[in-house]
Amino acid sequence: MKSENMIKTVCVFSSSSSAVNSVYRDTTIELGKRLGQEGFGLIFGGADVGLMGVIARTAQNHGARVTGVIPESLVEKGIVYQEADELIVSNNLRDRKEIIESKSDAFIALPGGFGTLEEIIEILTLKQLQLHNKPIVFINTNRYYDNLIAQFETGYQENFAKKEYKELYYVSESADAAIDYIKRYTPKQLPSKWF
Repeated sequence: MKSENMIKTVCVFSSSSSAVNSVYRDTTIELGKRLGQEGFGLIFGGADVGLMGVIARTAQNHGARVTGVIPESLVEKGIVYQEADELIVSNNLRDRKEIIESKSDAFIALPGGFGTLEEIIEILTLKQLQLHNKPIVFINTNRYYDNLIAQFETGYQENFAKKEYKELYYVSESADAAIDYIKRYTPKQLPSKWF
């Protein structure tokens, strides 16, 4: 069944590494299939390597319109997903993030390294500051994000963030649960970050 809510395009942040355990690749394939089957478009980092390439190819093969956004410095490395329906070359990484944020209706973080973490945390921060109210999902394959979520919990306990901010994001154990959350997402008005 095709998505009927206002969410049309989903950004997926993921790893550019091909050296990761196959369980992460399996989850990426499941997510790509669901995105296409549900009629969502995909926005991603524009590379043809690692899980980024897997999500783009799989989503596209299952009917998703794929938009890649890649900085000029990475184009020169020859890692571009050339089959993208739309390829946007940004000036730099900062511009790339701004373009992705503006074009996406929802955000999913697959397990990834420093870049993935930096990107999804910025999206989370923008939501905390009430600059958007879009769904954010961490897919916790193989308990990858357990320590990060535990760090968030420490922040709540120590009053670095309000406990209500657990509502800013959803931690999913599977691609299916992530897509189901996005499909039923209803924006909530959360309190200001200021104590």
